[in-house]
Amino acid sequence: MIADTSIKELENSSVALTVTVGSETVEKDYQETLKKYASTIQIKGFRKGKAPVSVLEGKFGKAIREESTFNTIEEALKVAIDGVDEKHKPLSFSVPVLQDEESLLPFEANKDVTFTVHYDIMPTFELPQYKGLELEIPAVVVDDEAVDNEIKQLLDQNAMVIDKDGEAAMGDIVTVDYVELDEEGDEVAGTERKEFTFTLGSTSNFYQFDEDVVGMNVDEEKTFSKSYAEDSTVEGYAGKTIQLRVKLLALKFRDIPVLDDEFAQDVKDEYKTVADLLAATREKLEKALEEQLEGAKFTALSEKLIESTTIALPESMIDFEAEQSWKRYLRQIGLTEEQVLKFMDFQGQSREEMLAPMRDQAAKSLRLQLIMDKVKEEEKFEVDEAEVTKVLDEQTQGVTDEEQRAYYRTMIEDEMRFAKVGPFLLENNTFKEGEKVSYATFMDGSYDA
Repeated sequence: MIADTSIKELENSSVALTVTVGSETVEKDYQETLKKYASTIQIKGFRKGKAPVSVLEGKFGKAIREESTFNTIEEALKVAIDGVDEKHKPLSFSVPVLQDEESLLPFEANKDVTFTVHYDIMPTFELPQYKGLELEIPAVVVDDEAVDNEIKQLLDQNAMVIDKDGEAAMGDIVTVDYVELDEEGDEVAGTERKEFTFTLGSTSNFYQFDEDVVGMNVDEEKTFSKSYAEDSTVEGYAGKTIQLRVKLLALKFRDIPVLDDEFAQDVKDEYKTVADLLAATREKLEKALEEQLEGAKFTALSEKLIESTTIALPESMIDFEAEQSWKRYLRQIGLTEEQVLKFMDFQGQSREEMLAPMRDQAAKSLRLQLIMDKVKEEEKFEVDEAEVTKVLDEQTQGVTDEEQRAYYRTMIEDEMRFAKVGPFLLENNTFKEGEKVSYATFMDGSYDA
């Protein structure tokens, strides 16, 4: 069927596969297609299926030859791909694209047909050094400040909100009516808010008038000027001075409990004293820090491996991974793509702009996964066959087809081997403490190595 094939590697892990189909095969397929149509087609002056092939060819030969030859090309492509080396097989989500289709036409009788397709393949690359590396992670400890902050949050969570007499102060919870006034003292339409509640000092109100409410009493109404700096974050008000009218409707404060043995016992029966609570809090923070530091080690190692490896990722691979991220994002927010795109259009943002950071992250994740896959193959990790069988039985209940079970077993074994890569890399590299970072900065994710 195929007279010749050749393959050429292109950029970004794609290839050009060129196939030549001999004229004998092309003509054989054409004649069979002619016979098929001759037996079914109705031509004026002849009974259905009785028109001579010569008449059929005279009327529809060009179209039938085109259809037949494209079918021949399709079948030849399947055979050619089956015959290429494993490293040149197309990715499952990369569809071979026929090149210069117009140049193939018109197909002529008794001539070979040579065509070329482009498709993406699995990237090939050299593994970087992945053992014996020395990497730096931040030096972080659970200090007294971290414990104090955790206890403060615990006390705050157990505080009671109580009505307050007297003047409003920072930290109090207030309920207010407010409205912006124009130069004549009239209300500006659309700026009024009724029974708005917030905590003084949180700046969680649009006009950021926290300080202006300090000192007010319940039922007191106050009109004041509010000036905004040139670099103010209040949208549309930078550099402006306006008039606001605010009425304090309710005033409350948070009654924070005292840190004593009684409070410790309320938190947990097993705590008898404040010392018990402090010790348990420190232990909890140290455990959380240990987990976060393990993550920091793996991140530092991942960055090093990615930085040290040249991998030409095919576009189809990045596109596929980014689309998966997009679908996960839609599921997370519980909206349809149409709803999100409509909102993005309102914000002046396109789908491509939304996908851009997802594509960047996809490329990074793919590089790391490919490296870890190659480490898995290089190290030839052993798996516990009894554990594999146990998982197989759990996941294939009701599956009796042995071929199917064998497929699942292979998948489970591969997943188990891959799961060993991360721990193996952490065990076979050294991590030293570098820059000192506070517990709070490190744990809240604001630390950037």
